[in-house]
Amino acid sequence: MGIVNVTPDSFSDGGRFLDCGKAVAQAQELITQGADIIDVGGESTRPRATPVPVEEELRRVIPVVKQLAQRIKVPISIDTMKPAVASRAIEAGASIVNDVAANRDEPAMWQVVAEKGAGYVCMHMQGNPQTMQTNPSYVNVVGEVKDFFLERLRRLSDSGVASEQVVFDPGIGFGKTLAHNLQLIAGLRAFTSLGRPVLLGVSRKSFLAKAPGDAAASRLPAALACSILAVEAGVNIIRTHDVWETIQAIRMTETIAANSKSCPGTGKR
Repeated sequence: MGIVNVTPDSFSDGGRFLDCGKAVAQAQELITQGADIIDVGGESTRPRATPVPVEEELRRVIPVVKQLAQRIKVPISIDTMKPAVASRAIEAGASIVNDVAANRDEPAMWQVVAEKGAGYVCMHMQGNPQTMQTNPSYVNVVGEVKDFFLERLRRLSDSGVASEQVVFDPGIGFGKTLAHNLQLIAGLRAFTSLGRPVLLGVSRKSFLAKAPGDAAASRLPAALACSILAVEAGVNIIRTHDVWETIQAIRMTETIAANSKSCPGTGKR
């Protein structure tokens, strides 16, 4: 899943693709690099980001989605917390809603997804972007996120969203400390065993610079390590700014794994 942020303030590429033409060109470049899905977002969800009014978010993303729907063949995902934006984006050509606020209590977003028959990325977040990094706390982060997914699946079903529409995202960096993030990545099989696809988004996130041996100046190598471990654990979608590099790393990992099955001396046939 290639990321196209149509925002002035996203932590990594804010302002680079705020122009519609540049955003469309970036999406096409990511597809050339091998992206299977394009994720378009018009509101930064970095910690303590300023919320964006519905009208402004629509102004940013709808022209991009419309143009992409006319030019590309891969699915378009709309990264939004707002039901009105999700609805308009689906009408414009998006087919997936990537919802970082799946922890909400009201069902308006889920009703949109049910009515439109869209795919739905259900992400775990403790709090909201303004509060999520204020002392996040868990007794067992992997177990609590797993329980959240199972509970959401029931609530989504009650709102008319079929389980086949749902993808789980553990929400790395959304209401988690460094230790929580590392525990979630180490425990990904707890989520891939639930019978639904799993998405992982670690691209360029700040925790990568805090882990031992990782320098803030370059987070890509650490992100690639997380992506490879995720694929080995059964994760289906990697959300990234760096599509070409991620695909190369994953393909090499898969090639080595395929060859190891028939390699003499491995004990495998």
